Amino acid sequence: MSRTAPGPEFWDLIRLHTGDLADVRPTPRGFSSDLTALVESEKGRFFVKAMANRPGGRRDSIVRERLINPAVQPISPALRWHTENDAWVVLGFEAVEGRTSDFAPDSPDLPAIVGVIDRIGELGLPPVAHDWPETRWNRFAAHPADVSLFQGEALLHTDINPSNLLVGDGNTWAVDWSWPTRGAAFIDPACLVVQLIAAGHSVESAESCASDCAAWARADPKAIDAFAAATSRMHRAFAERRPGVQWLGAMGEAARSWAAHRGVEG
Repeated sequence: MSRTAPGPEFWDLIRLHTGDLADVRPTPRGFSSDLTALVESEKGRFFVKAMANRPGGRRDSIVRERLINPAVQPISPALRWHTENDAWVVLGFEAVEGRTSDFAPDSPDLPAIVGVIDRIGELGLPPVAHDWPETRWNRFAAHPADVSLFQGEALLHTDINPSNLLVGDGNTWAVDWSWPTRGAAFIDPACLVVQLIAAGHSVESAESCASDCAAWARADPKAIDAFAAATSRMHRAFAERRPGVQWLGAMGEAARSWAAHRGVEG
């Protein structure tokens, strides 16, 4: 078995839940985790996600992911165990057989992608999320009054992207619930629209896909317009802050084209 970083004390911490380890296969960590790995062990196969136990937003995100998991099953794999010490916070999820989804215009994954976004919209707001209002778009709103259009009582994932939607045989999962919030139900389908445009869809095609989500169909078009403008400003700010990062530039251009299509200034 190959054990990459972290050190032996980490594996000792999780051994109570895993038993003896047979294999550890690190997976891409993205921006939010210090370790993600598929673990084969005496007590089963787990997807393990860990964060350094330091105060701040990143620790808060993994705590939110633990707290929200009971409310988002079976859309998300079940959390089987969690543990922490002074150095680490660790989550052990059921390991599912799935692959990263394909958002391209001709992708056979599109019905499953839209379907899982629609299923998220059907979830009720659990009590634990009541005090997690969505605020990230507020400072990018064109007018102060637009902020109220982003508020609501829906449970939101918000980090919609191909890596966070896994497609398997007969099932699709939304993973990485690192920052679930309470807000307007159309926001997750709207986030999907920007991702689809960035993946090569026309704006019309992307919005057509989103229209199969009940939350999008029920939304006030003026609220979507305001959100498109705020999203364009948000992604432009991100791209300007890190001009050498290609994917940020692509998201900025996708959001700009969406705002232009809806006739709003982003």
